Formats: sequence, structure tokens, C-alpha cells
Amino acid sequence: MVFQERTYGVLIVSTSDKFIEATRALLPPTDYYPVENAHSAGEARRSLLEGAFDLVLIQTPLRDEFGSRLATDICQSSGAGVLLFVKSEVYDDVYAKVMEHGVMVLPTPTSTQMVAQTLRILCAARERLRRMEEKQATVEEKIEEIRAVNRAKWLLIERLGMTEAEAHRYIEKQAMDLRLPRKEVAENIIKTY
Repeated sequence: MVFQERTYGVLIVSTSDKFIEATRALLPPTDYYPVENAHSAGEARRSLLEGAFDLVLIQTPLRDEFGSRLATDICQSSGAGVLLFVKSEVYDDVYAKVMEHGVMVLPTPTSTQMVAQTLRILCAARERLRRMEEKQATVEEKIEEIRAVNRAKWLLIERLGMTEAEAHRYIEKQAMDLRLPRKEVAENIIKTY
């Protein structure tokens, strides 16, 4: 890959050590770090609880389940990109079941080039999702600020008999005079009253 600031944490889930080693060879540490592996769905779930991964690559079938359930669970509970490797005979059936959850599926055997291209697509999708998560966090912070300011305004109206405009102006002036964020001023008012 081209020089990039970010590396992608990868979890490889497979019962085959040969598959794990072949896949690791496609993941240079300059682009993909850390790279961990698991040999079963249970082991993968434990690894996912212990750390966050950007990409999860699953070769089916696993020891304790097929692997499609693990793939859909990961997509529903995290922002990780998931790539499921399945035998070409069952590709269409598996794809139909997991596609709506956002799981990418490759039939095996497949070429090294196809895997590398799919990894790049997963990284691009992960970056887009990361930006959306950041925007959502910003929106949620703004909503929290608005709630705190509104609650503080109503306390000033109830306790000090201010109008809404006066309460709003008071909070804005306190924030400016004390060089504090409006949310912090609102929280101080809430604590006081």
C-alpha cells in the first residue's frame, strides 16, 4: 500500500495454520498491525472482547460453528470490516445470508491478488465508517451540551425568576467571562441549584 498514517488491526480466524500463515504473508506490518489469530469462534469472540480490530478474516468452517454467525455478530456489534472465506460450492447460499449484514464473502480457492484487492476495499470501507463514527460522536456531544444548557436555563427560570432569554444570556456571558465551555457552565448551574 501507499504510505499511510494508520495501520489496521487484523484478526485471522481459521482452524488451518497454513491459511493463517498464507494470510499473514499478505499483511505487511507497515499497513496491518497488530495481526492476531484465533482457531475457533469462541477464541475469536474472546479476542474481540480484549481488543478492537479493524478487519476480521474468517475461513470457514470453524471448529465450533460454521463462521457466518460469527461474521454477522461482529458486523452488528462493531465497526470492523469482515471478510468470510467459504468453499465455492456454498458461496451463493452464504453470500445471500450474510450480505445484508455487511459481510464480504470470497469463494475459495481464490487468488492472492483477489484477497489483496478485497483487503484494500475493506480498509477503504473502514475509513469511511470511522469518519461516520467521529461525526456521530460530535453530534452526540452537541446534543448533550444542548440538554445541559436547556436544563440549566430552566433551573435559572424556576429558581431565579429569569426569562428564557435572560437565562440564555446569563449562561453565554458566564461561559465567555470564565472562558469555559457552555456545557461546563451549565453543569455548574445544575450542581448549584
